[in-house]
Amino acid sequence: MRTAAEPVEVRRPSAVRALTTLLAVTAAATVVVELLNYWYAPEQEFGLAVRTGWAMLRSLGFLLLIGHVNKGRVGARPFGLILAVTTIFAVGRLIVPRQGVPALPGLIGFAVLTALCVAVVVLLYRSEAIRAHLVRHRKGLVVEGGTIAWREMTPKRPQANGWVLTARVAAFTYSPLMLVPALVATGAVLDGRLAAVPAVILWFGAGIAVSYAVLFCTAFLLRDKAWARNGLVAVTLGVLAIDLPLCWWLLGTDGLIRDGAPLVTAAALCLWSLNRATRTPTPTRTPTPPRRS
Repeated sequence: MRTAAEPVEVRRPSAVRALTTLLAVTAAATVVVELLNYWYAPEQEFGLAVRTGWAMLRSLGFLLLIGHVNKGRVGARPFGLILAVTTIFAVGRLIVPRQGVPALPGLIGFAVLTALCVAVVVLLYRSEAIRAHLVRHRKGLVVEGGTIAWREMTPKRPQANGWVLTARVAAFTYSPLMLVPALVATGAVLDGRLAAVPAVILWFGAGIAVSYAVLFCTAFLLRDKAWARNGLVAVTLGVLAIDLPLCWWLLGTDGLIRDGAPLVTAAALCLWSLNRATRTPTPTRTPTPPRRS
């Protein structure tokens, strides 16, 4: 017999449970497909090992997304969209070898992983139950009425729409998408191309600096500052202007396709989201009527 003092367990919607299961399967599939690609690769070189390791780290991203979904975080939808899209590109660029045709197990694994990522995006953006579930913000220490409590922190700024959050998450991928090919380019230095040392150092420095620039711009973007949008556009164009020529010079056409295409995709998604985002109208104060004497 249940008493009134006993807590009532709230059961999550079936769509949310299905999404968490799908994310766990996608995380496992990412690891399996990457291992298959590396196993069947004709040349298991340093660059392939770096790209494979980076792609496998995305499985941790799916596990992190499971935590956001379970907690009902509002940022889970744009995070899931960026993670799914970049995972498809990260895995797809490793399937096609430099010479010959892709291995059949790799193609089958890529097709399965693509279907899983598409299913994740469809559930995140088409399910009304999941949309209603992902409404919470992060928890923190809140001081109110002389007491300190650990509870959900509702942001004081106007709530940003989904397109702004998507642009923010897409921009945060710039730094790792620059650092991975920069790490691959260190193989050229180890092969004796000492002239590439300054370019590789510049590449690493730019990748780190971009992370701070994106953090600064997106902080004010969430506060609906017009200059922050222009600043993020400038950062995006600067990233493309630095990364793509370095990919072509140090990694060749193959590296430009493998490492440049994911960055171009993230940049296009960021710019498209900024274009779609509607600015929150600034509330205007109603003038107080003069008092009658």
